[in-house]
Amino acid sequence: MKYTKLLISLLVIASLQACSSWIYRIDIPQGNYLDEKDVQKLRIQMTKEQVIYVLGQPVVNDPFNQDKWYYVYTMKRGMSDDHVRKELIIEFDNGKLAKVSGDFEMGEDFNTPLDQ
Repeated sequence: MKYTKLLISLLVIASLQACSSWIYRIDIPQGNYLDEKDVQKLRIQMTKEQVIYVLGQPVVNDPFNQDKWYYVYTMKRGMSDDHVRKELIIEFDNGKLAKVSGDFEMGEDFNTPLDQ
């Protein structure tokens, strides 16, 4: 009788442990989600206002360098251990877009200013 109660208790605990993977965990997105086609719209010599219009406000403005903007996006999947991190670093020279680096491919027209 004693062993039966112990065995039932262990089986209940084991079955509850197995159900823990069924608990829903939400995905946690943080930062600026940038679409590839929005990044393709960037052109050399765009003003800061034009970049904000295309991409939105940056997540991070460097307090020591106002001409460097960081667009960072992270996604932590709740049901798996997948983490996605993408970043885009934009640098300005005299208020005009000068350089773009990060995890996105720039379009063929990037080096063509909007005026042309």
